[in-house]
Amino acid sequence: MLLPSGAARSRPLAFTLVELLVVIAIIGVLIGLVLPAVQKIREAASRLQCQNNLRQLGLAFQHHHNQHGYFPTGGGEWWATPTYVNGVPAIGKQQEAGWGFQVLPFIEADTVWKGGSATNDLDRIRVAVGTPNKLFFCPSRRLPQTNEFSDPAYLDGTPVECALCDYAGSNYEETGILRFHATTRFQDITDGTSNTLLLGDKRMNRARLGMPNDDDTGYTTGFDDDVIRRTDLPPAPDYSAPKGDGGFRFGSSHIGGFNAVFADGSIHFIPYSIDPTVFRYLGNRSDGQAIHLDY
Repeated sequence: MLLPSGAARSRPLAFTLVELLVVIAIIGVLIGLVLPAVQKIREAASRLQCQNNLRQLGLAFQHHHNQHGYFPTGGGEWWATPTYVNGVPAIGKQQEAGWGFQVLPFIEADTVWKGGSATNDLDRIRVAVGTPNKLFFCPSRRLPQTNEFSDPAYLDGTPVECALCDYAGSNYEETGILRFHATTRFQDITDGTSNTLLLGDKRMNRARLGMPNDDDTGYTTGFDDDVIRRTDLPPAPDYSAPKGDGGFRFGSSHIGGFNAVFADGSIHFIPYSIDPTVFRYLGNRSDGQAIHLDY
C-alpha cells in the first residue's frame, strides 16, 4: 500500500534486548565504581566523628583535673554502681563507678550524673546507668544502645537497663592514668602527657553487640574490661563470631587502626601494626620511654 504524500515510516519507540543489556551493564559498572567511594566517604566521616567524641572526652578529663586536682579514677569493682552520699554524687576515691560516670558533669550531662529528679539512690542509679550518651559510641560501629542486664552481684540481681560504651581507658595493668580506686595527677605522668595514652576505641565482637557480654555491660561499671583495656596486648580490629569478646584489647571497626586521645588532649590514629613494645610504652605514664608518634 502506498503511503500518503509527506508521511514518514515511524520506528517503534522501544529498546531492543541488546540495547537493554548494554544499559544494564553500564549501570552495573557505574554502581560498582560509586559504591566503594560512598563507603569510603561515609567511613571517613564516621572516623572524624569518633575522633571528635574522644576529643570531647579528653577535654572532660582535663576539666575534671582543673576542678578537682586529679583525673577521674578507674572506679571500684566491676559490679560497682554510682555512689551517692546524701543524694550527691561522690567524687575521687569515694566514687565506685568508673570514669564514664565521673566525666558526666563535663560533657553536658550534669542532670544524668545527679540522677535526674529521682528522690532515692536506687532510682538515681537507674537514671545514671540507663541513659545513653552519643559521645560514648563510635558511629562506625553502632548508634547509642542500651541492654537489660541482670547479675546476682549487680544490684542484687535486679534487672536494670544499662547504657553501653565503645571507648575504654588505659590501662588494666594500672601503669596508666586510670587505676583501681586511685587518682592520677599531671605531675604523676613523668613521661609527659603527649606520650601517654588516655582513652581509645575498644575492640568488640560485632556479632554480640548489645547482648550480655563481659565487656559490653555498661559505661558506669568500675575497673573492668568494659571501660578499661590493656596496653601490654597489641590492638586488634573488631570481628564477628558466635562467642567471645574484645579480649581486653583496644581496637575498633575502623580500617587499619583505632582512634585514641592522649593525656594532653591530642588525637591519634594508632595502626594495628604498631610495635607491641611501643604500644606498651604509650600506656605507661612513668617508664622513662618517651615515644614520638608521627601519626
